[in-house]
Amino acid sequence: MSGTSVRLFRPGLVPYREAWRRQEEAADALRRGLAGEALFLLQHPPVYTRGRRARREHVLAGEADLRRRGADVIETDRGGDVTFHGPGQLVGYPVLDLRRRSLLPGDYVRLLEKTLIDAVAALGVAGQRVAGRPGVWVGPAKLAAIGVRVHGGVTNHGFALNVSNDLSWFAAIVPCGLADAGVTSLATLLARPPDMAAVEAEVCRAFERAFACRLQPETAASAVATGTLLEAGVGR
Repeated sequence: MSGTSVRLFRPGLVPYREAWRRQEEAADALRRGLAGEALFLLQHPPVYTRGRRARREHVLAGEADLRRRGADVIETDRGGDVTFHGPGQLVGYPVLDLRRRSLLPGDYVRLLEKTLIDAVAALGVAGQRVAGRPGVWVGPAKLAAIGVRVHGGVTNHGFALNVSNDLSWFAAIVPCGLADAGVTSLATLLARPPDMAAVEAEVCRAFERAFACRLQPETAASAVATGTLLEAGVGR
C-alpha cells in the first residue's frame, strides 16, 4: 500500500449531519469501486454525539436545555459512548479500505492513535495510549477521542483532537463514559494556543506516515466530479 493516494477534503466548519452524510457517500462509493479512499478534516458547530454503546445517564443535562444553549444532540452508528464536537476541535473522518490494506479494526484504531500521538509530539505535547481506553491521553485527561465504524471493510467516523475548543461544553456529559477521566486541549497544554492550520499540517504528515499514503487535496472541480463536494466548500 506504500504511496497510495488518499483524497483530502478540508471544508472548514460543517454541520455534523451534513458531514456524516458525505462521508457515508464516500464510503459507499469506495465499496462500490466508484471512488478512492478519502480523509475529511473539518470542524463542527456545537454538537453532542452518542455512539452505539452510549448510556443515557452519561448526558448530564436535558437535551432541550442543550439545544437552547446552541448544541445539537445526535445518535450515531459509530463505536464508543458520548462526546462533544465544537469549533476549535479538529475532527478527522478517514474513509479507508481495511481489507485492501490488510488491517483489522483494532490495528486501524492503533494507527489512528499513532497518527495523533506523532502529530501532537511535533507540536510539543507528549500524548500516550491508555490500555482499554482508545484515544490519546496526557496524564489522566483525554486529548483526542476515537470512535469508528467499519462496514463492508470500509471505515467512517474517526477522531476528534481538542485544539482550542471550549472545554466547558464537556461538563454536560460524562465524556466517552469515563467518569474518572477529564479532558484537555492543546491550547491548555501549550504556552501559546496552536494555529489550526499548523495542527492540520502535522496531522496530515503523521497520517501519511502511519497509513503509507499520499494525501491529495481536492479542488472544487474534482470534488464535484466525484460527487463528494461538501456544500460548505473544499480546499480551505
